[in-house]
Amino acid sequence: MAAAPNLLFVIADQWRAGALGCTGRDPVLTPALDELAGRARVLTDAVSNYPVCSPCRGMLMTGLYPHRNGVPFNVNSATAPEVGLRPETPCWSDVLSDAGYALGYIGKWHLEAPVEDDASYGEGRRDDGKVWDAYTPPAHRHGFDFWYSHGCCDDHARPHYWVRGAAREEVLRVEQWSAEHETDVAVDYLRTAARRYHEQGQPFALVLSYNPPHQPFDQVPERYRVHYQRREPRDLLPSPNVEWGNRAAAEAVEVAPLYYAAITGVDEQFGRLLTALDDQGLMNDTIVVFTSDHGMQLGSHGLVYKNVPYEESMRVPFLISWPGHVAPGADDLLLSSPDVAPTLLGLLGQSARRPPQMQGRDLSDQLLVGITAGGGPDPARPGAALYIGPGHDVLRLDVRGLRTHTHKLIVEAPPGGPLRRQLFDLAVDPYELADVADDQPDVLASLAELLCHELDRIGDPWPGRRIIQEELAAVGPARPPEHARPSASTGPPVIPSHGKSTA
Repeated sequence: MAAAPNLLFVIADQWRAGALGCTGRDPVLTPALDELAGRARVLTDAVSNYPVCSPCRGMLMTGLYPHRNGVPFNVNSATAPEVGLRPETPCWSDVLSDAGYALGYIGKWHLEAPVEDDASYGEGRRDDGKVWDAYTPPAHRHGFDFWYSHGCCDDHARPHYWVRGAAREEVLRVEQWSAEHETDVAVDYLRTAARRYHEQGQPFALVLSYNPPHQPFDQVPERYRVHYQRREPRDLLPSPNVEWGNRAAAEAVEVAPLYYAAITGVDEQFGRLLTALDDQGLMNDTIVVFTSDHGMQLGSHGLVYKNVPYEESMRVPFLISWPGHVAPGADDLLLSSPDVAPTLLGLLGQSARRPPQMQGRDLSDQLLVGITAGGGPDPARPGAALYIGPGHDVLRLDVRGLRTHTHKLIVEAPPGGPLRRQLFDLAVDPYELADVADDQPDVLASLAELLCHELDRIGDPWPGRRIIQEELAAVGPARPPEHARPSASTGPPVIPSHGKSTA
């Protein structure tokens, strides 16, 4: 197995796509990631299809959409035991374990349903009365033989972990910033894994799941805060869709310097991982991925956090490096969360072992050296990505949407009420300031038809689909609009891309 590549998969919580220095959008310092971006494939249009922690993580691990993977809502004591990743649901990590990989998981898991005893250990109950943290029994760890994890602990300055075969009551408590401590553990893991790889030919896959830059924001070390102190509010939040003069803007001004400080801190820790890979002679043999589970509004559209269909929540960073195999450059490939699992298996040479129930697309061929987009549409490149989310009742998945390179359609189906639609023209309005549903009826109808097709493809039971299909049948088939792909000058301010891979 000496020729098999390794995998280092790093996921940060609540890191939006624009919060990379190399994008020029948010005023953040991320030198390690900027350096990686210069030699990695940077997916500028990677999306979190359900931009909140547990549902996105469930999709990343299983390649299944939430109605199929058991995680349609955040996992906590209010949604347990119905919500949680089932041990019998295959993940990409199960496939690699069966293929002989050593697997390690460090950091936040947030896929295990809490049981009553979890209120007594770990984080305990929060102010909302819910238990969010949970012990994950070994049989529920989906092939990870090295375990150094918590369920969902938001005490970043004093984190805790369940280590390897420790029992629920055997909690390791640490007095160190969580991102730094977890990187210490990961660097040690890489040293051990490197010896096995070089001497025995056993490849490894390591997931490092940082909780920062997720709130609470006031726990970031002072050494990172100094970079953003005394910055003017409009310098911190330069986006034209930040709505000033309301409570959300005031909170965003308060948390922005701390959010950015946490990002700079995680970037420094990520740089340590890259150094460790290089020191151990693993850089050329390891696929490195950096991404996030979702973004954050930070004042845009009068909101602060996530779980909404706007770009600030939905679009995430996705950098992938494998020297000599993955062609570097910016790429607007519409990667969806469920695509990650089958794509990783494809890159790792495990496509034949892919569980047949995985719904995501294997896009590995789009990333490898020698694969370049032609002059016309490439059917292998997804033309749209779904949005799935709650309506006014957070325990009802009442909203569906579709994001293409040029438009975004959002449809809400409140119980007993008429459908509500929004349409944004991303090509000319990347900050989603104007609803053009009334101005572009052909686009609206075409995307509604495509949305129904995508929901049918994945077997989504959303009741609004039937209403849309009945409406479309009444007016006849939609005339496909001319979708001009956005150029670098009209699209979001990201690393330059001209509508196709620059590989």
